[in-house]
Amino acid sequence: MRISVIGGGRIGEDDTDLAHRVGRLLGAHDHTLVCGGCGGVMEAACRGAKETGGRTIGILPGDSAADANPHVDVPIVTSMGNARNVLVVLNGDAAIAIDGAYGTLSEIAHALDFGRPVAGIGSHDVEGMAAVDSPEAALEHVESAAQ
Repeated sequence: MRISVIGGGRIGEDDTDLAHRVGRLLGAHDHTLVCGGCGGVMEAACRGAKETGGRTIGILPGDSAADANPHVDVPIVTSMGNARNVLVVLNGDAAIAIDGAYGTLSEIAHALDFGRPVAGIGSHDVEGMAAVDSPEAALEHVESAAQ
C-alpha cells in the first residue's frame, strides 16, 4: 500500500522523532511512503522508511530532482509549488499527518475530499480525520480504513 506522510517542513525534535518512527513502521510493513520530498516531517519519515528497507517517493514543489531529501528513492519534479499537495495525497491510498501548518491542512482536506483515510498525530483538528496519539495507532487506523 502507498501511504502519504504529510507535515511540517520545519519541525522540532519531538515531531522529528514521531515522523522517523512513522517511516520506520511503514518500511517494516512493506508500505511505500509518498511525501513532498523536502525536509522536516518528510525527511525524517523517509529516513525511517529507508532504515527498515522501505521505498520512498518524493513529489517535489520545484523543478530539480536534486532538491529531494537524501532518503527519497523516486523524486518527481512538478514545478507546481504547493499545488503539488494534491498529487502527494492522490498518490497514496491513505495519509498520516504530523504537525504542520496551512500546507498540511490543505493536504488533509484534499485527502479527505478524495476519500483517503487520514490519521493525524498532533496535527489539525479536522472532521473526518482520526486523531491518534502514536505512530502505531496511525498505521493501524490507515491500514484498517483503507481496506
